[in-house]
Amino acid sequence: MTNNKHVLDWIKSMADLVNPDQIVWIDGSEEQTEALRKEACATGELEALNPELYPNCYLHRTAINDVARVEHRTFICTSKKEDAGNINNWMDPKECYEKLSKLYKNSYKGRTMYVIPYSMGVVGSDFAKIGIELTDSIYVVLNMIIMTRVGKKIIDALGDSADFVKGLHAVADCDDEKRYICHFPEDNTIWSVNSGYGGNVLLGKKCFALRIASYLGRKEGWMAEHMLILGLENPQGEVKYISAAFPSACGKTNLAMLIPPAIYKNAGYKVWTVGDDIAWIRVGEDGRLYAINPENGFFGVAPGTNEHSNYNALMTTKKNCIFTNVCHNLDDNSVWWEGLDNNPPKNAVNWKGEKWDYTKYDKADKVNTSGAHPNSRFTAMASNCPCISPEFESLKGVPLTAIIFGGRRAKTAPLVYESRNWQHGTFVGSIMASETTAAAAGAVGVVRRDPMAMRPFVGYDMGDYFAHWLNMGKKIPNPPKIFHVNWFRTDAEGHFIWPGFGDNMRVLMWILARCAGEVEAVETAIGFVPKAEDINIEGLDGVTIDTIRELLSVDNASWLEDVANIKEFYAQIGDRVPAELYDELATLEANLKK
Repeated sequence: MTNNKHVLDWIKSMADLVNPDQIVWIDGSEEQTEALRKEACATGELEALNPELYPNCYLHRTAINDVARVEHRTFICTSKKEDAGNINNWMDPKECYEKLSKLYKNSYKGRTMYVIPYSMGVVGSDFAKIGIELTDSIYVVLNMIIMTRVGKKIIDALGDSADFVKGLHAVADCDDEKRYICHFPEDNTIWSVNSGYGGNVLLGKKCFALRIASYLGRKEGWMAEHMLILGLENPQGEVKYISAAFPSACGKTNLAMLIPPAIYKNAGYKVWTVGDDIAWIRVGEDGRLYAINPENGFFGVAPGTNEHSNYNALMTTKKNCIFTNVCHNLDDNSVWWEGLDNNPPKNAVNWKGEKWDYTKYDKADKVNTSGAHPNSRFTAMASNCPCISPEFESLKGVPLTAIIFGGRRAKTAPLVYESRNWQHGTFVGSIMASETTAAAAGAVGVVRRDPMAMRPFVGYDMGDYFAHWLNMGKKIPNPPKIFHVNWFRTDAEGHFIWPGFGDNMRVLMWILARCAGEVEAVETAIGFVPKAEDINIEGLDGVTIDTIRELLSVDNASWLEDVANIKEFYAQIGDRVPAELYDELATLEANLKK
């Protein structure tokens, strides 16, 4: 498929290491893809689902010890340890290559090496970056075909260049004690071994699009962020775009595919999904920030997805989809998961492939008693999404009016507040946090700092990452405003005060009005909060202007406790935290003590 010497020499050296029986190039054609689906079904790697209910959809099960990303087995391998930083796991590149080479040795014997040329971003865009993943898994091939742009046109676009990200994956023995997901940002290389789970083996996703890309972005003057991108269209047809970063379990996908509440829907407002997970961001010719979603599909969490929680995500799964570790309904050869509906199948196989009895379900032991694994997934084309943006394939991206950070805080953070400027907004992102919600994850209410929702995904030192944000701010003539939201404030009984879901659009509308200079705000110790009457509550049952006042209140005492926690976190990151952020922290503390 190519005469590119850099590509061919690298493939040969990897083939000499893993020793495949044959090498197959993935050309992106439907004929080849369909042949691979049939082969995977014949070997049991995939099961075809009911074509009437789920056309061209398949079920896959991973090994039961291989069901999620493994942060403790994920490494950044830079020549200097301090360049990887204190938040990341580090390994010396030479030591890592030697160690993993022993695990890869002859791991493809009796197997096929699939060569997947892929592009993150639309080919021909200034944003686009090319990768090649080598894998011995048809499951990986078929998922990469959904999640990225794959095939001959990619290798043609690469031409004779050596500028591509090299990815090597081997399922090997799926031994979790020898599982490694290693990134070599100085070499543009990713190695993943002993896993078959998507987040560890679809190397275009978190590995390339965040860890390697964040490193490249810093070097080249752009940003790779763990952010959704959505467009809000008003009745006049004008669309404003927002990007937003949330840690897990904070409603990211719901916001990305938001359905407007009746008050806005009936007036002619629309919401468009550009991306649900990752944004690559550059300064445009007009001095604004422009963002693309470098992916071509969604790798979404299935449990909890239903017609009411996220109709658009559910519709995305109805065709050309791969389901991983969900429950298999044998009566009609369909899929099910907890939270889909209240009708668990009576004749079913669980995510482990065992006969499943829904009456034995125990919420305290979901992994062992649920039909679908709590982290079960669907992989679906973005084009399936009913609200996919007309700008999804844009070569130049969409201009950002606002950037939003958010977390899950029971008492501390108000419903929404605005930062004073880019530097303060960077500080707000750097102190982003969520509180643990389930006893299974340890003590409830423990604050976990997750700056910009990038804690597991920055490919270099976190303090340097903050500095890159600050430096970007100096390069943007017309920066977006930066906000923080919290949908999760609770009352004395622990019930959520704000309804969330589609009604979050009411907050987005205030944010856009604020960006347009159409509403005033009240200055507080932490930033600007709305006037309560400027949040539209028309049609909201049980939410009064007093409810909004409560949601917007700033409790100085709890924020001062937070300041102590922030100081500890900054100390953990180390001495590369920029002085500007310590200045912002001092300002916050002084404001709170006034």
